[in-house]
Amino acid sequence: MMDSDRDPNYGVVPSPDTEAYPEADLASLRADAEQILARYPQKRSALLPLLHLVQSVDGYVSPRGIDLCADLLGLTGAEVSGVATFYTQFKRHPNGTYTVGVCTNTLCAIMGGDEIWDSVSKHLDIGHDETTADGLVTLERIECNAACDYAPVVMANWEFFDNQTPESTNQLVDDLRAGATVTPTRGPSKVCSFKEVSRVLAGFHDGLADEGVGAGPASLEGLKVAQARSALAAEDTGSRRRSSDSVLFDAPKGNGKAKQ
Repeated sequence: MMDSDRDPNYGVVPSPDTEAYPEADLASLRADAEQILARYPQKRSALLPLLHLVQSVDGYVSPRGIDLCADLLGLTGAEVSGVATFYTQFKRHPNGTYTVGVCTNTLCAIMGGDEIWDSVSKHLDIGHDETTADGLVTLERIECNAACDYAPVVMANWEFFDNQTPESTNQLVDDLRAGATVTPTRGPSKVCSFKEVSRVLAGFHDGLADEGVGAGPASLEGLKVAQARSALAAEDTGSRRRSSDSVLFDAPKGNGKAKQ
């Protein structure tokens, strides 16, 4: 378990594991990688989905995964590692089956995010970027879950759990660890595993993208207001245009004689 309070490099310290891929796994990875590479005119542009592909097999960006990406793209290991350590969705040490992220950015924090974090961290006895001893849950502080209209928000493998409380979040992690089917507030009918989601992020669709509600009522209020104002603005513009046309075409006509 990683101690984020004592190690300033938590989340980017690579695992010492350097075991080579079994032949069957390597063949499967290379076959999937070929499909990914075919999407890009510049093959180095495929690095991000390839890193997700590695995570879909290893559960994190492993040293052997770094080597594979470098070999496929003609890059150095340092170049691949530089990208893998830049983005927080890439893990450089073994991740849990479920990544549970608690938003503690400004709005969620004042709506209860800080209390949720304190409660679930104590409940699981782990801190930021640490994983439970059973390997099931990795806990993270999230800067923003992009769902401020439902604050405070918690995510499990990037699926939304809206309007959370300390009690509901503790129950969420308990259900995940118990193997229960957990349904997000919005989106698909279940929370997939970290490896399954990583494969989707690599570009291999699981057919769940259109399940459930995408944008809830609170998210659509602004759109409704904008549409209403747009309709009023269009009506007002049309009214002013008709008035302007009337002035133009109904103006008194001159007699055609020049002034003396």
